[in-house]
Amino acid sequence: MSIQLPDDPYDAVVGLRTVRKYAPRPVSDEDRDAILEAGRWTGSAKNRQDWLFLVVDEPAVQAQLADCGRFSGPLRDARLVIVPIRLPGGYEFDIGRVSQNMMLAAFARGVGSCPVTMHDEACAAAVLGVPADHGVRYALCFGYPDDAAEKAARAGRGYGGRKPLDELIRHNRF
Repeated sequence: MSIQLPDDPYDAVVGLRTVRKYAPRPVSDEDRDAILEAGRWTGSAKNRQDWLFLVVDEPAVQAQLADCGRFSGPLRDARLVIVPIRLPGGYEFDIGRVSQNMMLAAFARGVGSCPVTMHDEACAAAVLGVPADHGVRYALCFGYPDDAAEKAARAGRGYGGRKPLDELIRHNRF
């Protein structure tokens, strides 16, 4: 499952896939900084940029954070975790935008990614020392894909493809 980097940005958008299994090498400083820079340049409502990016690269902290969500195994295995923190008054939609941009930037550099929901936000905030009035709903896992492990894991999941477009479209009214 080597990441195939597309030449066309549209192909990057439709080709982005979640990667949950990572090779043992750390994400390079250059790739980490490029991912964070892509987040910084994301548009936001009224250009408020109501976010901070908490970089988590200590395995012990990642393991504690994994206990704050369900389906959070990738947090334990990631070589880099970035937690987009929503500042007071910020919008969840903007956190989604910034997260997707960082994941696309990672993909463009050959780095795999996986979003994880922090189902227990209070737990995540406590682990990370984030004030109670800030949002800690998501974490982004990054790492260079472990092709063999990823292929084996995908084979057992049975997921794939997308619903046909005509099942997703309504015109003018629901």
